[in-house]
Amino acid sequence: MLKDLQGEANMSPIVGMLYSAVKENSQRLQLITKGMSQEEVDYKGHDGSFNSTAQLMRHILYVDLNWVYRMKGEPLPYSLQEQYGPMIDANNRLPMIQGKSLNTLISEYEEVLSMLKDTCSQLQDADLDRVVTFGHENEKQATIRWGLWHMADHNRYHQAHINLLRKWYAEHSFSKN
Repeated sequence: MLKDLQGEANMSPIVGMLYSAVKENSQRLQLITKGMSQEEVDYKGHDGSFNSTAQLMRHILYVDLNWVYRMKGEPLPYSLQEQYGPMIDANNRLPMIQGKSLNTLISEYEEVLSMLKDTCSQLQDADLDRVVTFGHENEKQATIRWGLWHMADHNRYHQAHINLLRKWYAEHSFSKN
């Protein structure tokens, strides 16, 4: 299998390259979570104090969804905020997600990637210079170019957490037998 960061045919070159980095990381996320049981998806570490795979996947989705709407120059619709948010709970932690199947989490994330693909197909490379605000209080600024890179980097960052959870879960399951 040839690895490349070639964008879609209808995307400008740099936009397409950045989009393909996000797409490849989403495919990798599906690969590393493949075959997880519901118990493993909800597993929060040996002492229950870590974010579960479900929480991390929903967090990745919500961050990416917010970036899609920033790129479009539109506020995130309230219905999507209600469905997938908030970013953090009252204790400044990722919101609890329990009992949501891996297939549902992946399917929901694929919808966001579809929105991203549509948005990227409407962007030109010059649009990557546009500055948008982000952060919990919209206190930060970044270009759309950085936002696309951040989506790929952020996904990969949390994949490391998921891999660690998988390792711990396997050890925990082995020690129970």
